[in-house]
Amino acid sequence: MKLVSIQCVVILLLLYASLQVTETQAKTQPKKVVKPQTVTCYNRKSKCFLKYVKCPIQCPQVQPKDPNAKGCFLDCYSPKCEAVCRTRKPNCNGPGAACYDPRFIGGDGIVFYFHGKSNEHFALISDVNLQINARFIGLRPAGRMRDYTWIQALGLMFGTHNFTLEATKAEKWDSDVDHLHFSYDGKGIIVPEGHSSEWSSPDNGLKAERTSNKNSVTITIPGIVEISANVVPVTEEDDKIHNYQIPFDDSFAHLEVQFRFAGLSPRVEGVLGKTYQPDFENPAKPGVAMPVVGGEDKYKTSSLLSTDCRSCVFSSGEVVADESSVAMEYGTVDCTSWNGGGNGLVCRK
Repeated sequence: MKLVSIQCVVILLLLYASLQVTETQAKTQPKKVVKPQTVTCYNRKSKCFLKYVKCPIQCPQVQPKDPNAKGCFLDCYSPKCEAVCRTRKPNCNGPGAACYDPRFIGGDGIVFYFHGKSNEHFALISDVNLQINARFIGLRPAGRMRDYTWIQALGLMFGTHNFTLEATKAEKWDSDVDHLHFSYDGKGIIVPEGHSSEWSSPDNGLKAERTSNKNSVTITIPGIVEISANVVPVTEEDDKIHNYQIPFDDSFAHLEVQFRFAGLSPRVEGVLGKTYQPDFENPAKPGVAMPVVGGEDKYKTSSLLSTDCRSCVFSSGEVVADESSVAMEYGTVDCTSWNGGGNGLVCRK
């Protein structure tokens, strides 16, 4: 018995020593360093035109493999011509955001609400080369004077093509189920599930990239727009706070969206688009808890892929560079320190 006990002690000591060596090796072994990529701008109007800039150590890759990591980004109209880190998910507190019920942050950095109506469509952006419509879903509880609404789908028209992005209905929200549906030129397409999975149009004029395994995507039309989108439900907490009275059989899955534009013309129109006009004066009243801006009559369209609103300026045809376009490429303003609530100025471009 004593011999067996001694053998056990020896084995335990050897195991302990082995673990200590392994731990020491792990501490001394250098971490794998990812070589920073370089980025540049191809727009001749940019001060960064063909200047190759190295990505920061903190975000060395444009498309990181970790869905929670920030990506490297070069603002082609930054006077510093400097690459910065930014999240690849929509920032609901940044310029170009359209989230919640729905709350917008304009190109001028001002927060405003546009309610629209349930089951109707409105032009968010209408420019010479680009039209983006939104389908609203919602409900009107008894005693309310207007609908509670959320953005359920986006319809993009550019050149002679169109693309749709929709949040599919979910009775009970399940984050392990993908709730995204896509179409291109009227035909359903599949963007494979999984972080960084991609789909590109036959002419490479549009790319859809998953930014998480499910329910998050970035849509890019090179040189025109980048759209970050999440599908989210109306949560029980939001329902209690706002008294939406969400029914038991519908989670009202909807889109959180952030737009980054690459050169809009001064003529740009739309619920959000007008805030990018050089001389636009936002009617939203600073200091008001929920500054509501109208325009339903000007921006209502007959369908998700129609351009028949009263103020629409989109012209179907080949995408061409507009020499009169203003420098508005991918704003990188970080407004994450703002605590929400929709009060006045957030940050300016």
